[in-house]
Amino acid sequence: MHLIKLDAIDSTNAYLKDLALQNQLEDDTVVYTPNQRKGRGQLGSGWTSEQGKNLTFSILKNFSNLQVSHKVWVNSLVAFAIIEVLQGMAVPKLRVKWPNDIMSGNHKICGILIENVLQGTQIRKTIIGIGLNVNQTVFEGLPNASSLQLLLKRPLVLEPLLLELSATISNRLKGIAEIPWEKLKADYESLLYRKDIPTAFEDANGLQFMGIIRTIDQNGKLWVADEDGQVKSYGLKEIKLLG
Repeated sequence: MHLIKLDAIDSTNAYLKDLALQNQLEDDTVVYTPNQRKGRGQLGSGWTSEQGKNLTFSILKNFSNLQVSHKVWVNSLVAFAIIEVLQGMAVPKLRVKWPNDIMSGNHKICGILIENVLQGTQIRKTIIGIGLNVNQTVFEGLPNASSLQLLLKRPLVLEPLLLELSATISNRLKGIAEIPWEKLKADYESLLYRKDIPTAFEDANGLQFMGIIRTIDQNGKLWVADEDGQVKSYGLKEIKLLG
């Protein structure tokens, strides 16, 4: 692993992506900063992090023969890796909130942003951005946010955790193309936040409704049953969980 530490940067994902497009970087290159000024989440949302308190970093993965159809594998395995590390720290009630948040109970503690560089039908490079709340204890205007310090009742040292997360993510992605879909799906469903629980949603038209999460499919879409029992799939911009 090659670690690039920057005092401050707007976005570790943007910096690493630009660097990877201009240079042949080694696999598992990691860009880390204690001060990310313009972090990004899914669908262009922001990710705000108190300076020096949290982990904001990005990892480069190079692939030689990975089909675009395996992008849901990448997303899922990264989430599994983060949960594996946090479980080892005894963080309670860990779940994956579709599409790419890590929850402890009903509190968000981590966001994931994955950007793929494609060539034809193959993924050539993947930039994996992680924002993990570690030692921040105040989240103004974010009532559902929490951190490892709040959950574990103790502060943590950032860089050893960064190295463990990076190594675990890299290890999880080995042999990615050989992992059967049914196993990946079963593992994801076992960790899926609010699966089989009545939940409030909002669709792309602003319509709010109650539904029940059933599963995801190989395209990464979320399958939700409405109050009439009809099951429909939704992509990233088509639905959001409320609360």
